[in-house]
Amino acid sequence: MPYQVTLIRGDGTGPELAEAARQCVDATGVSIDWDVQEAGADALKDCGTPLPPATLASIRRTGCALKAPITTPVGTGFRSVNVHLRQEFDLFACVRPCKCYPGVRSRYADPPVDLVIVRENTEDLYAGVEFESGKPETAALIEAVNRASTDKRIKTGPDETGLSIKPISVSGSRRIVRYAFQYARENGRRKVTAVHKANIMKYTDGLFLAVARRVAEDFPDVAFEDRIVDNMCMQLVQKPELYDVLVLPNLYGDIISDVAAGLVGGLGVAPGANVGEHCAVFEATHGSAPKYAGQNKVNPTALILSAVLMLRHLKEHEAADRLEKAVAAVIAEGKDVTYDLKPDRDDPTAVGTREMAAAICRRLDK
Repeated sequence: MPYQVTLIRGDGTGPELAEAARQCVDATGVSIDWDVQEAGADALKDCGTPLPPATLASIRRTGCALKAPITTPVGTGFRSVNVHLRQEFDLFACVRPCKCYPGVRSRYADPPVDLVIVRENTEDLYAGVEFESGKPETAALIEAVNRASTDKRIKTGPDETGLSIKPISVSGSRRIVRYAFQYARENGRRKVTAVHKANIMKYTDGLFLAVARRVAEDFPDVAFEDRIVDNMCMQLVQKPELYDVLVLPNLYGDIISDVAAGLVGGLGVAPGANVGEHCAVFEATHGSAPKYAGQNKVNPTALILSAVLMLRHLKEHEAADRLEKAVAAVIAEGKDVTYDLKPDRDDPTAVGTREMAAAICRRLDK
């Protein structure tokens, strides 16, 4: 029986990338029945919503989705489709491997960086519990905060102050830290580092750290340490080879995963997975690059590597390994790659999205 997988085409360059990734997965020989669905700006125009009910129903049915990039407006418009999916299906673990591949420009190729970011996906400031300045409820909250604190913590008036609430729970922290340790154990990783700001936010990040320390006791075979988030940023720039699996609350995980992607060549080679108890959505870390839509120009590596993560999730480990090796071989050869993977971005021998995907398929045949 073929696997049932939802393929979300996205918008901007998303449809081109989705097709490239699908071709590469099919070339592995794994039998997949793709249910093609829409989401994002194009779906908003056609269906009146960026996340149509049919797309949600498909994911609920298959329990597994490969999602191409989707545009998220800045400041206005609909909230992030990605955040909505994570909350709708309780995809509590965001997993973002950041690995140096020979042939990709990076100052951190020797020794090569090989990190995994495990980010909590449902709590923290990304819960979206916000209160607009000038609203009565905002004024009431400011008054309550100032009454409850020993000094006047919020010193500005409600007409000029917006508020955002940062929920961090014991249960949410426990399951993400436990996921990070289980991932480390199952994938032969040596160490988990919990990243926090517990020196300042003692009742939120302090809770996260305390839970992480308790969970670490259940995994004596995996080393454990913690780092303050600002120090972690410096450590990653100076000596990333010292780290292995990082587990973080939501906001820090979002920021650090982009820092780590920068170490290995950028978002164009950074895959991602969002995993829950009953569902998983796999997506590239980068955006939809709408200005390049339809130009057959963008690098498909990140979404194809996200498909590698999907194959591993489906327990098709041999196919996943072959596909990752095929991607690595094409990049290392440097011939059939997009412009951003060339030493000179103006290199006229650079190929397009379709041609790079075809080269990966040919390599799989070999």
